Amino acid sequence: MVIDSRTPDWYEKGTIPGAINVPYSQNSVGQATDLAAIKKTFVELFGINETGTTYDFNDSRTLAIFCNGPWCGQTPNYIRTLLSLGYPAAKLKWYRGGMQDWCSLGLTVI
Repeated sequence: MVIDSRTPDWYEKGTIPGAINVPYSQNSVGQATDLAAIKKTFVELFGINETGTTYDFNDSRTLAIFCNGPWCGQTPNYIRTLLSLGYPAAKLKWYRGGMQDWCSLGLTVI
């Protein structure tokens, strides 16, 4: 699953085809205020199973996450948060070039 971790205003300006906007601030420790939204993201989008008060990541999706570009810190922070919550490192991919490199290569943007 391709995740655009930028804020909705950046996402609306253009994104990688097939990417889903899940802003880093929605799920970042210390920034997220809506725990129900985090739970919904985990269960409905990322394929994580809720087991009582914990999460089972056995069926979780592999996530390819990007933000604005190599200079942007949103995706690294997002990945650190997911790892701290137990998301398997092997299922997290970081497109370091982000939208900056994507656009400079002339790739399709929607």
